[in-house]
Amino acid sequence: MVPLCLKGRKRGCAVKKSESLPVLIVTGLSGAGKSTVLNVFEDLRFFTIDGLPVGVVADLLEHLARDAMGRYRGVVLGMDLRQFDFLDEFEGALMRLEKMGVSPRIIYLEADSDTLVRRFATTRRPHPLEGGDLGLEAAVEHERNLLAPVRERADLILDTSEFSIHDLRRIVQKKWSSLGGSLRSLRVNLITFGFKYGVPSDADMVFDLRFLPNPYFDAKLKALSGKDPEIQQFVLGCEQGKTFFKRFLDFLLFLLPQYEAEGRYRITLAIGCTGGRHRSVSTAEALRDALKKSDYAVSLEHRHIDLG
Repeated sequence: MVPLCLKGRKRGCAVKKSESLPVLIVTGLSGAGKSTVLNVFEDLRFFTIDGLPVGVVADLLEHLARDAMGRYRGVVLGMDLRQFDFLDEFEGALMRLEKMGVSPRIIYLEADSDTLVRRFATTRRPHPLEGGDLGLEAAVEHERNLLAPVRERADLILDTSEFSIHDLRRIVQKKWSSLGGSLRSLRVNLITFGFKYGVPSDADMVFDLRFLPNPYFDAKLKALSGKDPEIQQFVLGCEQGKTFFKRFLDFLLFLLPQYEAEGRYRITLAIGCTGGRHRSVSTAEALRDALKKSDYAVSLEHRHIDLG
């Protein structure tokens, strides 16, 4: 069984980046993992919609083109047989999009029949085609036959029979995270804090910067914060600070891709000093700028900066 293939492309080759905002269609057999894939794209900052009638897709994209979509990396549409017009309107919708200059890429999800039957039996949810003269096994096979023409149009076919949720997340991230720009799929959340007020409970990793020179004891600098250039120069401009920051950044630039490769989409780093106002703040400010230059999406929260 070949779980992953790119129609018309060599396996493992990168998907060519579209010059416009990428549009993806996620479809396939019921129970093959569409909801999971849509969640992955949402985590990757794609604008995702599930269950939209096929006939209004073109109108939606025209509307989105007029709105501010700058914070999204693309548009992902979830479609399947639960939509009343799916099979009747699918080909026509694609033709209309192509006339608009939009070439959506289609991700088709499937799995072997035994796996799909087992998944529906486990969740105790009915198959969309089940009922009347069609039992579960017959409904699975009937859907496979109905969707054969859609499968033929797919750019990416994923057989999820042997994939866990985490496997599927890793594969989707690996193949599609480059769409819409070079921004990486892993989001880095930075939190600064003061040890005297407590360590953040939501941190994945905690770094103690209380070994760095402390501007608190300089009367001219005490009232300032790590956002001020004077504090940044005091903490990171000295030889000790320069050496630490270079090694700290090198460490993170090695570590973060390892988490990314495992399918991680968010990591929270807590950076602390005594009061959370000077050393941690100046370091986190510099770290945010450096990680952004390496194409990471970074958020920064100074949790205790005003408590001192």
